[in-house]
Amino acid sequence: MSSNTQIISEAKLTELGIKAFSNLGLSVEDATQIVKVLVMADLFGLSTHGLSRIESYGERLIVNGINPKAKVTKERVAPAMVKIDGDNGVGPLVGMHALEAAMEVASECGIGIALARGSNHFGPISPYSYLAAQKGFASMIGSNATTTIAPWGGSDARLGNSPLGFGVPNPGGNPFLLDMAMSVVARAKIRNAFKAGQSIPETWGTDANGVPTSDPKAALDGFLLPIGGHKGYGLALMVDLFAGLLSNAAYLTHVKSWQDAPDEPQNLGHFFILLDTKRLGSTEWLVERMNDFAQILTASPASNPAQPVIVPGTIELNKMARQQANGIEISNETIALLESHANK
Repeated sequence: MSSNTQIISEAKLTELGIKAFSNLGLSVEDATQIVKVLVMADLFGLSTHGLSRIESYGERLIVNGINPKAKVTKERVAPAMVKIDGDNGVGPLVGMHALEAAMEVASECGIGIALARGSNHFGPISPYSYLAAQKGFASMIGSNATTTIAPWGGSDARLGNSPLGFGVPNPGGNPFLLDMAMSVVARAKIRNAFKAGQSIPETWGTDANGVPTSDPKAALDGFLLPIGGHKGYGLALMVDLFAGLLSNAAYLTHVKSWQDAPDEPQNLGHFFILLDTKRLGSTEWLVERMNDFAQILTASPASNPAQPVIVPGTIELNKMARQQANGIEISNETIALLESHANK
């Protein structure tokens, strides 16, 4: 633990988070849903997408860029398909409503999809994938985002760093969890490097002219670089088509800037596609295959003995187990921000 962080129990952090969001105008019920997602992000070690987000969420709630009294609604448009209107609510609140709706129809039909519109930044995907996996659902989840990436070969930002995640349950152990954005790193990592006065690898972003840079300020004024070059560009477009265009949310440059227009609704979109694995076979069948799947991978001799082969999600799930037992490491800055809202 560094001098800039402290250890706090999950229960106390949750209580503090609920009080802070309640004082920003949300009901206790809605605040609880939001904090559930963000605390799990902190448990996973994803601090850039955890309760530190109260800084940006809070700023937009205060200027009515996000609706604190959002009435999230759902419409069943087909046996296995639901449309969610988030009413410009806090992203994790809309995300939880969409997840629960997708689980409901997937329980009935074996497969379910929820398409959400009228939302905002909804945190990381892995908490949603984990919650789905705990109920026996495999998942594919995505969201669009503020434009920060140029089209492949282009010179201005026209698509977002849209996250995409997958989860597969394992009743006998840890689920498979993959949570990734379409850029080499999240913009929050570059922002943190700028705040800390540190340089960044040139593979993370470019300046405003499209030239790779190690200067985090120049990268924040420029563009993020996609994973896999033109392939990452294509994946980002597919996420935006599902999350933005098909959900009737904003897409590409129609998404309002999170920073430049904080008082205007972003109208972000999300998609949740869930598969009820209980329809495919017995619990024992899935446990055997998932454990064998993991064993095949982890049995590969490591090229670096200090870094053995792992299955995606292992680091986050191990960190969650440690922090649930010993407390969550969180920055003093985040605690101070939470307390400032909670004590108003």
